[in-house]
Amino acid sequence: MTFERRVTKQIHVGKVPVGGLSPISVQSMTITKTADVEGTLQQIYALAAAGCDIVRCTCNEAEAAEGLAQIVPRSPVPIIADIHHQYKMALAALEAGVHGLRLNPGNIRRPEHIKAVASEARDRKVPIRIGVNGGSLDPALYEKHGGLTAEAMVESALQEIAYFQEVDFDLIKISVKASNVPLMVEAYRQLSEVTDYPLHLGVTEAGPLPGGLLKATAGIGALLLEGIGDTIRYSLTADPVEEARAGRQLLEALGLRERKNVDLIACPSCGRAEIDVIEVANRAQLAFADKKIPLQIAVMGCVVNGPGEAREADLGIAAGNKRGHLFVKGRNVAVVPESEMVEALVDWATYINEHGVDAAIARVDTALAEREATKDRNALLQEKGDDANHANEKIVEIRKTISGN
Repeated sequence: MTFERRVTKQIHVGKVPVGGLSPISVQSMTITKTADVEGTLQQIYALAAAGCDIVRCTCNEAEAAEGLAQIVPRSPVPIIADIHHQYKMALAALEAGVHGLRLNPGNIRRPEHIKAVASEARDRKVPIRIGVNGGSLDPALYEKHGGLTAEAMVESALQEIAYFQEVDFDLIKISVKASNVPLMVEAYRQLSEVTDYPLHLGVTEAGPLPGGLLKATAGIGALLLEGIGDTIRYSLTADPVEEARAGRQLLEALGLRERKNVDLIACPSCGRAEIDVIEVANRAQLAFADKKIPLQIAVMGCVVNGPGEAREADLGIAAGNKRGHLFVKGRNVAVVPESEMVEALVDWATYINEHGVDAAIARVDTALAEREATKDRNALLQEKGDDANHANEKIVEIRKTISGN
């Protein structure tokens, strides 16, 4: 890690630590009616399987609160109740046994209501997220700051903290989300300078794939690389399972969480490619989708540069002369028919995951595999040419141009 993580106060959402130097957690939200207990639980279990650590459910009516009372004890992960306008729904959710609340300061504005919820949460030792949202900022702050600004969002959070402090409640985490990425990043930067409560990162209303994924990654990733953030949520117009997967993959890519699933890398293809790299990579992605194999696996289009460019991958395959050359940590280990490339990757990945790299290499004749790879590499170079761009001739002309001759 090349950046220093900002140390915050630590709280617990159920058994999940948030803040301090605890692992950055992934959150998402169900899109079912919370009163539909079985449907909501089914979605919660799907989210947990996709890497979600904490799940939020709406609590917007009495039936939802009653549903939470049945959902919480059966959930595999902590449950947070999402509260918007009715403070009594927060009290009902606490009675249902939720592990956390999310309050929107722009929607619950009466100090006595805010403090009533905080007092009950304090007595139950249940944390609250102050969820400032650019789309529902208190009109008074909007007017004071001349519109939606980072300063307005931060002030909203600090006002809520002050109400909580009046009743000695400090199990707090905060978010200052906006759909505008630069605004969201600036708001979190400013907030991190004035408080040490843990921060929940997100770009609100990021939108559908792929644009929403790009916006959310830009905002969340930028802050994480600055050491800011303790828990994250991708707010996508998509199946919430996609949110959980995206959050998990981002943290793994940044080295902030231990890898649980395959990291599939693939070359962008070029004129040397002997296969349809996109098609093979997509088939490999599907083949590994539900397998808990924490390896980096490469799909490369040719044997000329493939194994070298992906030498740090745990396992990879490169196409050449209608067959695939398997390599482990850059070493050629086997040759398989082109039609069996993906199946071979799955077999070898499973074996490496169970027995280790050394055992996988030891079971084959690597010299034979390397000879076959060299043969295909030389054949491809002869076909495509070592100097397809005629670089030597161009260099002569470049030197003439520079010298003026």
